[in-house]
Amino acid sequence: MTRIDITHAGSLPRTPELIAANAARTFADDGLTLQRTPEFETLLADAVADLVRRQRDLGITIVGDGEYGKAMSSSLDYAAWWTYVFQRVEGLEITGEDIFTEPPQRSAPGDVRLTSFPDRRDWVRFADAYLDPEHPVLEQSPATAFPATTGPLRYTGQEALATDIANLRRGIASTGAEQGFLTALSPGSAARIANRHYASEEEHIWAWAEVLREEYTAITQAGFIVQIDDPSLAENWDQISPEPSLEDYLAFTRIRVEALNHAIRGLPEELVRLHLCWGSWHGPHTTDIPFADIAELVLEVNAGSYSFEAANARHEHEWRVWEHVELPAHKRIAPGVVGHATNVVEHPELVADRIERFARIVGPERVIASTDCGLGGRIHPSIAAAKLESLGQGARLAEQRLEAAVTIV
Repeated sequence: MTRIDITHAGSLPRTPELIAANAARTFADDGLTLQRTPEFETLLADAVADLVRRQRDLGITIVGDGEYGKAMSSSLDYAAWWTYVFQRVEGLEITGEDIFTEPPQRSAPGDVRLTSFPDRRDWVRFADAYLDPEHPVLEQSPATAFPATTGPLRYTGQEALATDIANLRRGIASTGAEQGFLTALSPGSAARIANRHYASEEEHIWAWAEVLREEYTAITQAGFIVQIDDPSLAENWDQISPEPSLEDYLAFTRIRVEALNHAIRGLPEELVRLHLCWGSWHGPHTTDIPFADIAELVLEVNAGSYSFEAANARHEHEWRVWEHVELPAHKRIAPGVVGHATNVVEHPELVADRIERFARIVGPERVIASTDCGLGGRIHPSIAAAKLESLGQGARLAEQRLEAAVTIV
């Protein structure tokens, strides 16, 4: 029997109660760490349990905690997948310098540097749209400020991580879900904050690899899949000005792949999922790097499955990459077949079409139907729920079509 697993890319809309509770929390003296209370912990645990039940009702087979343990204090927040780690690592400090306020950086052949976010090429090209207050492209309110690395990095998030694991385990136990996953930041993405301590950018990245390995290890030891979020692998291309050569970019990116492989060394590949995207903001994305240019390098990450955007209008055509790039044996792909970049809810027939494209190339058993990126903090909760419902319906429809095709043959 043909079976398509169903999952999502991590973040799901928080409940109004959870957002309000996060907004009411106070910061510790470091200005980064949100204080936890027994009342908040109870609210969080109940919210995750309810979320897992709702995912199961929609047919999702690989469930997550919605990143509910990663603080959002506003319904619009594109950064919670990243900023959560600032509350779990020592050696960070709010200095007022960050990816939004740092001066622009210029790259040269053989000397690739990340520039500030306002100077990234898509934002510059469409500055009139990005800066238009009547049609805001990037309106959001992150829960945590961006710090700089000012001292040796050390992981201190054991208690918060243990809570995430316990909450997901409880939700799975109460619903009979087959498998669960938790998200964690990649070293390359983490190291995009200002570095005022380590001797080089590469040393900074490798320090993050050592720190984040603790999260990856704990999640997999709990029996869950760790989804490592690394949009930097693709998104950095747009954050380099002027546009670099592909050769320079691949060399720049390989450092981040090697650091990630170091961080996941020895972990069960089947419990490691890499999430790749071009950033989840609702912008034009005309300067995104083609997937074909980086696909083989992405596959060098020692993960068991690879999650990537495949539903939005800028990247849907790239399903053809898999006609030319060979997926290594025993590995799976989790293409996005519903998107975060539009309020339009994909029809189940379209979802099924998208799933079938991949299934006919790599085999149905190697396809996990997913979302492009997290839906939480990006679209309204009711629309997100409708998209997940369509995802489940589309996967069931794709199963029927694929099974029928096998029967005919």
